[in-house]
Amino acid sequence: MTALVPPFTLETATAKVRMAEDGWNSRDPERVSKVYTPQSRWRNRVEFPVGREEIVAFLTRKWAKELDYRLIKELWTFGANRIAVRFAYEWHDDSGQWFRSYGNENWEFDEAGLMQRRFASINDMPITDADRKFHWPLGRRPDEHASLSDLGL
Repeated sequence: MTALVPPFTLETATAKVRMAEDGWNSRDPERVSKVYTPQSRWRNRVEFPVGREEIVAFLTRKWAKELDYRLIKELWTFGANRIAVRFAYEWHDDSGQWFRSYGNENWEFDEAGLMQRRFASINDMPITDADRKFHWPLGRRPDEHASLSDLGL
C-alpha cells in the first residue's frame, strides 16, 4: 500500500476511509485524535471543536452517551486532498433505546495526510433492537461484514 497522503487515488482514499472507520470503532478518543492536525477544525451537529484537545473532549462525551457504538463508513468521492464519505452507525442510550445515525462527512487533509477539516451532517433515527443491522463484536468491523450499500443503507 502506498502512503495515505494527498493527492489521493481510489486505492488510497478507500484505505483512508477504512482507517478512519477502524479508529472510530475503537472508541478511543486519544487514538482517534492523532489522525487530525493539532489545529483541526470540525463541525459536528451543533459543536465546533478546534484542535486535538477539544476533539478528545468531544469524543469522550460522545461515546459516554452513544453506547455500544458501531460504525460503517463508505467512500462517496475524492479529489486531490479531499474525501467525502457517507456513514451510518448504531448505538443505544442509557435507557436502552437504539438509534441509527446517518450522515455525510467532508474531509480536507494537509500534505502529511492529517485531517485539517472535518464537516459532518448527521441525523438520528430511533430503531428497535430487531431493526439493528450492525451486530459484530465491539471494535473493528469484520472484513466480511456487509457494506452500507450491501445493507441497502
